[in-house]
Amino acid sequence: MSFSQLSLHPDLLRGVKEVGYVKPTPIQQDAIPPAMSGRDVLACAMTGSGKTAAFTLPILHRLMAGSRGATRALVLVPTRELAAQVLANIQEVSLHTPLTAAAVYGGVGMGPQEHAFRSGVDILVATPGRLLDHFRMPYAKLDKLEYLVLDEADRMLDMGFLPDIRRVLRHIPAKRQTMFFSATMPAAIAQLSREMLQNPATINVERQSQPAVGITQAVYPVAGELKSALLLELLKRGDMKEALVFTRTKHRANRLAAYLVAHGINAERIHGNRSQSARTAALAGFKNGTYRVLVATDIAARGIDVEALGHVVNLDVPAAPEDYIHRVGRTARAELTGEAFTFVAPDEENDLRNIEKAISKRLPRVTVPDFDYKAKPAGKLEVPLAERIAEIRARKAQERSRAAEKVKRREQGGGGGSRPASGRSSSGRSGGRSGGSGGGSKGPRSGSR
Repeated sequence: MSFSQLSLHPDLLRGVKEVGYVKPTPIQQDAIPPAMSGRDVLACAMTGSGKTAAFTLPILHRLMAGSRGATRALVLVPTRELAAQVLANIQEVSLHTPLTAAAVYGGVGMGPQEHAFRSGVDILVATPGRLLDHFRMPYAKLDKLEYLVLDEADRMLDMGFLPDIRRVLRHIPAKRQTMFFSATMPAAIAQLSREMLQNPATINVERQSQPAVGITQAVYPVAGELKSALLLELLKRGDMKEALVFTRTKHRANRLAAYLVAHGINAERIHGNRSQSARTAALAGFKNGTYRVLVATDIAARGIDVEALGHVVNLDVPAAPEDYIHRVGRTARAELTGEAFTFVAPDEENDLRNIEKAISKRLPRVTVPDFDYKAKPAGKLEVPLAERIAEIRARKAQERSRAAEKVKRREQGGGGGSRPASGRSSSGRSGGRSGGSGGGSKGPRSGSR
């Protein structure tokens, strides 16, 4: 089947051709016809299957036939990166149409987003939290909305967005076309779909979620303290041209990126404690080849779309099989091929078995020739939380002690009068600054707005 056989608007077909889409993927073949006919859709589709175009193309097609001047379509997504990705897809395929779109998410100024509301762009792509921020203002009206999409619905529930989604629903018309797209179909999603969808076209709901067929998967057993060294070895041997590497925590992401840079590998990291501008720059640098490695936490697992990404590495085994599927789905997108490597320490074997059970496959084990699996690690990749807290407390105690000594010296040398009081005031201010410097900024909430 070709896209022309789907009866899309000619101006959309021009955009589709220029983007480089050759033929519809299976989820696009199944979802576009019922969506174009106006039916609600409930689709379970693996990460990287082309589901973004499966809902954007029919919506754009239908928007071409209606009146303009008010926002008529809303796409809800769980993360900022995914919002930017969906917006980019819309802008690419609608290049030859008059339709407009904008993204609404946190970490950036609200001014341009307010303008999008006031001007009535045709499609808004939004994270729930930031959208609710705008709904507090009188200009934020979506009373003309006709189309609603929940993309990565399971991830939104995982991130605790269900109450926010229900609040969003109060601000939009009850009569609308609604589409659910989810990589997995847990019970909570099934229940929510029954509440929100009317006689939906169901697509692949019965299929167990699996990684894309083009992904070559392998497991690398290795001691936890040698994982960073093994990754460096694979990179230096040229086994991976570039890699998206997932870690369990933000702290590990920071330390791994620093470790790679210290050993001559251009690397950056992306996680919820980084500013939006830093996250955007890191992703852009990875896409254009400035960085060979992008280290990420799961906030990025469903928001990074890198064309022809060759390798995904799980430095840490995901605790849930669904997270594994989403992580490795960053490669082999749209029926391409790629490799996914998972580093497994002895204490992670149980999580690995759960993943293998979920995907109904035992993954091959790989041992790297000439790598010293008994080497003494150069340092810890992650300092335990208790140790970090102890270090901070010790540093603050030293700062307080130095401040007290400074006050004492000034009092002893001042000779009375107003000098001691002045010394105490000055030292007190200095001590306050020192004490405050120990606590870092919390940064933006992960993917919340």
